[in-house]
Amino acid sequence: MKVVFMGTPEFAVGILEALMNSQHQVVGVVTAADKPAGRGLQLRESAVKQHISLLGIPVLQPEKLKDNEFLNSLKELNADIFVVVAFRMLPKEVWEIPAKGTINLHASLLPKYRGAAPINWAIINGEKETGVTTFFINEVIDTGSILLQRTVQLSKNITAGELHDELVAVGAQLTVETLNLIEIDKITSHRQDELLAKNAPHAPKIFKDTCQINWEMDFRDVDNLIRGLSPYPAAWCRLHNKGKASFSVFKVFDSTPIHGDYSAIQQHLDGLIFPCKNGAVIVRTIQQEGKRKMTVKEWLAGNNPKDWECTPRD
Repeated sequence: MKVVFMGTPEFAVGILEALMNSQHQVVGVVTAADKPAGRGLQLRESAVKQHISLLGIPVLQPEKLKDNEFLNSLKELNADIFVVVAFRMLPKEVWEIPAKGTINLHASLLPKYRGAAPINWAIINGEKETGVTTFFINEVIDTGSILLQRTVQLSKNITAGELHDELVAVGAQLTVETLNLIEIDKITSHRQDELLAKNAPHAPKIFKDTCQINWEMDFRDVDNLIRGLSPYPAAWCRLHNKGKASFSVFKVFDSTPIHGDYSAIQQHLDGLIFPCKNGAVIVRTIQQEGKRKMTVKEWLAGNNPKDWECTPRD
C-alpha cells in the first residue's frame, strides 16, 4: 500500500524505518515545523525530518492541519492509508482522507495510559507490564477501535529510555503487521471498553513539578519516579548544603531501592544513599545545576555527603 507517515520525535523514527523496509511504499511524511532551539536559536528539524532528509520523500510541515493547501497536498499523494506515531491530534478533515483509514501506534495497552506520556507513567506507577496498540483514529484522541496489541513485561530496574527503545522495536513490527492485514482485508477491530477506560490510569503530559522528588514517599515509589523519568526529562530534587547555607538543584538519573532505616544522605559502595519512607534509594548518576552530568564517585571528589541534606518538596 501507499503510506503517508505522520510523526515527529525519535520514537517515530524507528517505526518509519520499519515501514520503509517493508513491502509498503512511504509516499510522504508529515512532521512538525522546524523550530528555533539552543543558545543561537537556530532552526532545528524534527527527528523524523532529519532521518529522511536525504531520501527524496516529500515532507509536509503544516502549521495548521486544516489549511487547504496542506489538505490538497495530502490528497495529491494519493495514499491508501495514513500511519500516525507521536504526532498531533488530527482533525477529521485529515484522518478521513485515505480510503483504508488512518491508524495510530500508541505506546500502551489501550485503554490504559491514554495521553502524551504512556512510557513514563507505566514505570512511575509501578506497572508489571505495558505494550503497544494499533488503532483507527477517530474524533477523540486515543479512543479509536483497537486493531492489534502486543504486551511487554517490565523488569524491576527498567528505565523510561530502555522501555522506549524496546517499544520502538515491538511497535515497528506491530505496525507493519497491522498494515499487512489491512491490505488483504484480514484485520478485525473492536471498540475500546469505555467502562474499563473510566477506571484506567492516564498518561498526561510530564511537567517540571511532576519530576520533583518527594523524599517522604515510599522508597519504591521514589525509585519508580526516578526510573520513569530517566534519562529525560529526569527526576530532580533540591538539596541543602549545610556548610554553605545554600541550596542546589540536582537531577537524578538512576536508582536502586533498598530496605533499611536511614536518616541522612550517606556514601555507599555503589553511590549515594538517599533516605525515604520505609527505606532508601541508591543513586549512581547525578547532575548538579550548573555542572555536567557525572557519576556520584566523581561528585564525591569535591563534596562531602555529610554537608548535604534533603529538603521538603515544594
